[in-house]
Amino acid sequence: MQQRPTRVRHLVLWLTVAAYMITYMDRVVISSAAPKIREEFGFSLETMGLILGAFRWGYSFFQIPGGWLGDRIGPRRALTIIVIWWSAFTSLTAAMAGAVSMGICRFLFGVGEAGAFPIATRSLSRWMLPSERGWAQGVTHAGSRLGAAFTPPIVAWMVLEHGWRMPFLVFGSMGIAWALLWFFWYRDTPEEHPQVNAAERELIQGSLGGKRPGRSGNIPWGTILGHSSMWTLSLMYLCYGWCLSIYLDWLPTYLKEFRGYDLKKMGLYASLPLLAGVFGDLLGGWLTDWWAGRSGSLKFARSVVGAAGFALAALCIVPATMTANPELCVAFTCLAFFGLEVTVGVSWAIPLDIGGDFAGSVSAVMNTFGNVGGAISTVALGYIVKSYGWNVPFYIAAGFCTVGAILYLGIDASRHLFRSEPGSNIA
Repeated sequence: MQQRPTRVRHLVLWLTVAAYMITYMDRVVISSAAPKIREEFGFSLETMGLILGAFRWGYSFFQIPGGWLGDRIGPRRALTIIVIWWSAFTSLTAAMAGAVSMGICRFLFGVGEAGAFPIATRSLSRWMLPSERGWAQGVTHAGSRLGAAFTPPIVAWMVLEHGWRMPFLVFGSMGIAWALLWFFWYRDTPEEHPQVNAAERELIQGSLGGKRPGRSGNIPWGTILGHSSMWTLSLMYLCYGWCLSIYLDWLPTYLKEFRGYDLKKMGLYASLPLLAGVFGDLLGGWLTDWWAGRSGSLKFARSVVGAAGFALAALCIVPATMTANPELCVAFTCLAFFGLEVTVGVSWAIPLDIGGDFAGSVSAVMNTFGNVGGAISTVALGYIVKSYGWNVPFYIAAGFCTVGAILYLGIDASRHLFRSEPGSNIA
């Protein structure tokens, strides 16, 4: 009787999903607590923008070092190190007593989180079948948005009951617990994991072209940075990052100060677009894999789904901004964020498609551009709002979504950066 493959790779995926949830929980804590932080310290909108932007600059600058670390020492050790690092600075945020110290703390928090997605992508590259890549990336990013969606109402309750510092302590401790579980259970390759049977090892290796997995040596940066698809992918993700940061960093403040919601309603309504994003992540990841299997064209399946998501976001941002009805604004914002998140599973599947063993470094370059866009957007919003009002940042975001859709149509996920790398059997 033929042995049935174990499904350890799916447990690896769900543990990775938990990490993605924690990353976004820790990010969204400060945006949800921002109104109370500003009230206590008297921070202006521009000052709060600089503090929020400090995270994104640290996150941007250390994307490539983080991806390199995962490719160099393996995801097991690398993720353990960085999750403990950023969880410590999540908790330390509660001890900060001014704008400068809080900005430094958030920068160092960003340094730690910078490697999370590139290293996690690397952790899946030798575990997931090529036919599962879009779905896997959709599920992981859905987990991050689900964590972000749950966070605002929880933080609002904690702030009302215990003050704004308590959420940072609670959420920081969650990351420490995850890091310990990851280190003691996860292994960098299926061959190293004691719970993987021979049938699952053969299934994974057969799907990856029979190449024996291992840690990457020197990173071929010349090949990565010299490939046109890398630049198109990165500029597209810059457009995504610009828009994402508006919703993650500023939506609670926007709903409270411009749309007039109190703290409790702000927590609820700030979570709804993020919850809609969960479904966008799942749909985009599933749809691109399904379409690739049905059409036989990986290029078509990745580019069209990604472009359609950006187009939907652009179309919905405009009425969300123009309406005077706060509830209708939230409804259109949910649709806009849903469309924006349709692109995510597709975007993060592409580094696996084209990067192979160097998927961590490829995704790090992509995510660097995304978070440079996000860092500029977060800091600029405070100044734009002061000069032109709250509507203009959202109209600019709609423009970035339009550009992102156009760029997506120029991405060819079937063109591997390294011709010797095994890939999908879909051309």
